[in-house]
Amino acid sequence: MSIILKTGREKSLLRRHPWIFSGAVQRVDDPSAASGATVELLSFNGDFLARAAYSPTSQIRARAWTFEDEPVDAEFFRRKIRAAINTRQRSNVERQSNAIRLIHAESDGLPGLIVDRYGDVLVLQSLTAGAEFWKETFANILVEETGIETIYERSDADVRELEGLQPIVGPLRGTPPNQIIITEHALRYTVNLASGHKTGFYLDQRANRLRVRELAQDCDVLDCFCYTGGFSVNALAGGAKSVLSVDSSADALNLCRENVALNNLPVTRHSSLEGDVFQLLRKFRDEGRSFDMVILDPPKFAPTSAQVEKAARAYKDINLLAFKLLRVGGMLVTFSCSSGVDAALFQKIVAGAALDAGAQAQIIEHLSQGADHPVALNFPEGAYLKGLVCVKGK
Repeated sequence: MSIILKTGREKSLLRRHPWIFSGAVQRVDDPSAASGATVELLSFNGDFLARAAYSPTSQIRARAWTFEDEPVDAEFFRRKIRAAINTRQRSNVERQSNAIRLIHAESDGLPGLIVDRYGDVLVLQSLTAGAEFWKETFANILVEETGIETIYERSDADVRELEGLQPIVGPLRGTPPNQIIITEHALRYTVNLASGHKTGFYLDQRANRLRVRELAQDCDVLDCFCYTGGFSVNALAGGAKSVLSVDSSADALNLCRENVALNNLPVTRHSSLEGDVFQLLRKFRDEGRSFDMVILDPPKFAPTSAQVEKAARAYKDINLLAFKLLRVGGMLVTFSCSSGVDAALFQKIVAGAALDAGAQAQIIEHLSQGADHPVALNFPEGAYLKGLVCVKGK
């Protein structure tokens, strides 16, 4: 089966970007082909460009597996998976934690496939038609290449709906537990594999959690959108005077408190508050409260570029309020995980927030995702996590 592109629409593929949008397609020679099936991508003149996974319902009509004229089969995927695992071994991430990302979708040449390792359990996310088509093959190879026989599936992200796929959650191989305790930089966390965010934990923030630990000495810390307390635990471990963890989820806050206790940290220095972060930040401002460090790690406000304008307003709002709550010399640790908001725009938003808050501020660090979340040079969208550490001046 082949997909023929419109005249001139092969340029992105020649740069080895893996996505072909529906608007670039001239015709599909077999529209009845199975969702996820491997197709040849051809230029308007019939030149071979790539082999890709076909997604008949998505705006991204095809995602390239390879730009070489080679078979896409189990051995092809074994080479890709083995290369991804070897990359993690070379980066020494395993010295930092027993919970790491083994496969990072497009950035590892495997569009739509996410695999995270939590100790002796793998968690697999199939996000696209192509990943779903080959899922059983992926699972078999992962067992063989890692020696881990337990795989939990968390294919429940909203993006599956765009691919015409239903959510799937549950054991894929073996009998995995619903919860597991992981270790990261000598701290421990309980992770809910069955219902936690993403695959259970924000593995991409590993290095940034450690950085907060290094910066939190003697600080009164406000941790917003705290989830299960990754930043809160590190702030306490770093000697924070107090940490207030805020989230809208009671279940997440319960795990946050459990993780504080799990690490034998001083519970008298920790408090938690359930509620809407936007409303609580305004309440704190009106009460005249202040902090030495404010951490903002909100959910994805702009999954795509279509939501950028709305997301920009939300990011500016929370960062403006955070600057208002910071004491002079205090630090704002702020993040965006929205792929629709690039690093330059995020910095511009934070700068505008500081200006409107009447705050002088300096960026002292730029933060990003960990080494186990690589960014392929031909896929800049993989650089989704942006972070800034800002110091508030007089």
